[in-house]
Amino acid sequence: MSKSTSRQRMDLHTTAPDGYKAMIALENYVHSGTLGEALIGLVKMRASQINGCAYCLAMHGEEARKAGVPQRKLDVLPGWHEAPALYSEREQAALALTEEITRIAEKGVSDATWQRVRNVFDEAETAQLIMGIGAINVWNRMAISTHMRLPD
Repeated sequence: MSKSTSRQRMDLHTTAPDGYKAMIALENYVHSGTLGEALIGLVKMRASQINGCAYCLAMHGEEARKAGVPQRKLDVLPGWHEAPALYSEREQAALALTEEITRIAEKGVSDATWQRVRNVFDEAETAQLIMGIGAINVWNRMAISTHMRLPD
């Protein structure tokens, strides 16, 4: 991935306001269910780590901490597989799905991961989780491609 220190290329919020509003509507949907802000924060952090989105990592790290995610969970997140006692069954299932959807071109979503998710999330929550993972991947791609600058 090419790194750049150049200025922001585009402000999608002002250039494509209708598209931006659609993304906000999707975010509102994801946050309207029973997933919980802490779980959503972990999902957003993990996808943003995989995608290398500094802007989203800064934003969602702060949001996750405000939602009560302990700093230790955030510190260990890239190696969550190695620390199963630190994450609940729901968190582990959501993180597994996050990784497979974010890297979908590698091998898709496995039946094992799908079953793991369905064992701990109902159908509506599973839909919200999938849409939340999709949304953060879109946000990551928008932030990286336009060189969104980290807030001061």
